[in-house]
Amino acid sequence: MTSNELGARPDDNGTDFAVWSGAAERIELCLFRPLDGDRAKIAASDDAVHRQQMQRGDDGIFRLSVDGVGPGTRYGYRADGRYDPKNGYWFDPSKLLVDPYAVAIDWPYRYRATMAAPRWQRTDTAPMMPKALVAALPEPVRQSPPLFRPGGLIYELNVRAFTMLHPDIPEGLRGTVAALAHPAVIAHLKKIGVSAVELMPLTAWIDERHLGSLGLTNAWGYNPVTFMALDPRLAPGGVGELRRTVAALRQAGIGVLLDVVFNHTGESDIHGPTLSLRGLDANAYYRREADGKLVNDTGTGNTLACDHPRVRELILASLRHFVLQAGVDGFRFDLAPVLGRDADGFSTRAETLRAIETDPVLADRILIAEPWDIGRDGYRLGEFSGRWLEWNDRFRDDARRFWRGDAGMTGVLATRLAGSSDVFGRDGATATRSINYIAAHDGLTLADIAAFKHKHNQANGEKNRDGHGENLSWNNGVEGSTADEKISAARRRDVAAMLASLFAARGAIMLTAGDEFGRTQGGNNNAYCQDNAVTWLDWAGRDRALEDWTAQLARIRAGSGLEGLEFFQPPGGAGAPVVEWLGFDWRPMTEERWNERANRRLVMVVAEPAAARIAVLINGDRRAGVVAAEARDGMVWRLAAGPGASGANGAFRLGGRSVAMLTETPEGAQVR
Repeated sequence: MTSNELGARPDDNGTDFAVWSGAAERIELCLFRPLDGDRAKIAASDDAVHRQQMQRGDDGIFRLSVDGVGPGTRYGYRADGRYDPKNGYWFDPSKLLVDPYAVAIDWPYRYRATMAAPRWQRTDTAPMMPKALVAALPEPVRQSPPLFRPGGLIYELNVRAFTMLHPDIPEGLRGTVAALAHPAVIAHLKKIGVSAVELMPLTAWIDERHLGSLGLTNAWGYNPVTFMALDPRLAPGGVGELRRTVAALRQAGIGVLLDVVFNHTGESDIHGPTLSLRGLDANAYYRREADGKLVNDTGTGNTLACDHPRVRELILASLRHFVLQAGVDGFRFDLAPVLGRDADGFSTRAETLRAIETDPVLADRILIAEPWDIGRDGYRLGEFSGRWLEWNDRFRDDARRFWRGDAGMTGVLATRLAGSSDVFGRDGATATRSINYIAAHDGLTLADIAAFKHKHNQANGEKNRDGHGENLSWNNGVEGSTADEKISAARRRDVAAMLASLFAARGAIMLTAGDEFGRTQGGNNNAYCQDNAVTWLDWAGRDRALEDWTAQLARIRAGSGLEGLEFFQPPGGAGAPVVEWLGFDWRPMTEERWNERANRRLVMVVAEPAAARIAVLINGDRRAGVVAAEARDGMVWRLAAGPGASGANGAFRLGGRSVAMLTETPEGAQVR
């Protein structure tokens, strides 16, 4: 069996339908009348106009060909068989099921308690369920190499949050994937040096069941139901809309990465709704403990059985779909260790991981792992194969600790800036696979790190119990908003310094949309359910000076030896690039100096054959400091960037808690 057989495949005569189940006794195809009127009225009386039993093959595929049925037809499945939820059998013909291979659905998922009703209640869910749409896909996109460059800037972006308040985007376009192709968006991305946007989940999801009673909705999309069908709220034009947007961004030199979730689905725990996989074959699609309970390596109540051949095929088919139909550069995998798990635990040689790494369609695509889940031995940073880049939370935490003022962090910060060889230099590796970041969608924003010592998640309706308790953050003297300009200035200084640390790091770097201009979530570090002004970017009130600083850092990084993956060599080493670690007196750091717990000052000088030498001056002390920069014969150091920094002729003054960058140029050369 191959995934090419599954789904709905139209031709000139009609459509072939195929769905797999290893345990269903019967599966029925249901066809529905066109959605050409008021959706609410149609949904209220959504009876199938055609119901027919499908034929089961020896391979477990249920097939049916229907003449005269073409693209745009709405359909779903009903599966019957044993009903014994405690043992993983959920067959209930009153539950309409969405095709796992659907490439489009007619409307978004909306949670209803009756979707989880037991079989004996005979609650027909057809009126409340989206229907899959038969679709005739165009010829695949002509494949080009990924645009994301090694060491480049990944810009993590939530489509709705990014576009809802953008003044230049037409109102009718806001909140959609198409809005990302707007010239104003592209201009902003180019200004700050984005190499690839990483779009938070676009595939159709359902709200967690507790959110409705709180008047909240899922804002992030990490609760998928169908893996190929885009959510109609984000992409009303379907995969064609994504395809056009990817093309527009590529034309501007910007790649596109998709954040994908193959670790759980919105069917949740034993009390969750029956929407698709659960109703077709829960024992095949979800992992279960020996006692029958659902495995929960995700914190969501269920875990996909990624070691099962049918799940593996579905994952690969989904990834191929977005490469072939939209031309994306690659993928970021949420809770990626789940992909390598089976009953015995995690393995980097797991068949599903190997299949992704070696698939011909995915052979040159970017693969990014979030290298942890909450299961047994779930923290796997640095353990994925060389095909993968990995989110590096060690960089995140150590950079925060340094700028918070923790003692003894200068040497640790240097290791992180140099590409985290202690994590990624194992087994003789010569290059880092680190994706360095200080803030992401999950947690405090970059600005909130310097403004809130504690989380403030009261708006999430869980009495502030949700979200991480330790954020390695500080507030500069007052928790949250303040009218004290000195405190506000200190916070802006801290954010500028953290941005500079990020842009000085070896390896890829990641910035979450809005952090370049001071976005805030009011201290909420788990804003997944805030589809409102808490997460929507305030374009009108953005800090333009901070935005310009980010753009300046991007220009310096792109033209220097900072952008790259190879681990640094010491002076006189056999290869490039070369790094020198110095004190503010321009003398080499010694073991004694590295071990000075009170020392919070450091100079990193980087040299590569194809780029000018650059010096990164880091002053984590609250006091100003002077750097006695020494240039080589015939060369001079010039100040390239540094808020409040000043100096020339080898003496440069930095304010407290700040970062500056110098470039070495020939003496007497004209500098633009």
